[in-house]
Amino acid sequence: MNKLYIIKIGGNVLDDEKSLKRFLTDFATIQAPKILIHGGGTIATKIGDQLGIKSSYVKGRRITDAPTLDLVTMVYGGLINKQIVAQLQKLGCNAMGLTGADGNMIKAVKRPVNEIDYGFVGDITPDSVNSTLLYFLLKQNVIPIFAPLTYADGVILNTNADTIASVLAVSLSKHFDVRLIYCFEKKGVLKDITDENSVIRLLDASSYKQFLSQGIFADGILPKLENAFAAIQSGVKEVLIGEAGDLIKNTREETEGTLIKQ
Repeated sequence: MNKLYIIKIGGNVLDDEKSLKRFLTDFATIQAPKILIHGGGTIATKIGDQLGIKSSYVKGRRITDAPTLDLVTMVYGGLINKQIVAQLQKLGCNAMGLTGADGNMIKAVKRPVNEIDYGFVGDITPDSVNSTLLYFLLKQNVIPIFAPLTYADGVILNTNADTIASVLAVSLSKHFDVRLIYCFEKKGVLKDITDENSVIRLLDASSYKQFLSQGIFADGILPKLENAFAAIQSGVKEVLIGEAGDLIKNTREETEGTLIKQ
């Protein structure tokens, strides 16, 4: 099976022009089929403030009311996505910007209202993905660049970028040997949050359970790890959590970050 890299970049890379440029230059050199998923929450918040659209969060998750939905559609699907696509074209990558609505790529279900009404937020599963069309795009050397937006019933929905990355990885693991790479600001998953050099190099289900029971993982990394192990349990070969600056090293056999394997 061919290797496929599914790479997710977060806000801290997007917020800094130099970091983004460096990251995209590295991304462009990867000589294999690849998909990029980006976030952009802090840029959306900043532009929202300028437009008088206040951001509100519950437990770190954005509440997407109607004005916020317009905002994230413009910022994620327009501004950020198209800037990335244009820069990649300059670097010789035939990138194509996508939301879940384009080509019926990712069909969502609007999150039901329980204790919290998250508003226009989409929940997805691997069955939500149009993997056949994605597979053909990749075979034509097109590089899909996904904004964190999906759709249901003719309406765009805000959807967590980490989840989109995980769901795409599971959906495409029937066609490729997938390595899902989460890029963020740390070198990997740390054993000691105060020590940047305490990277856990390798994690599997049993060591993960052991570390969990010891309360080693800080709150921020837990959703990433949950997404990572959900992907591994559903057929994804490898998940890597590491620093954006180590992207090239993290596409090799010898990695810098935390490698999670079946």
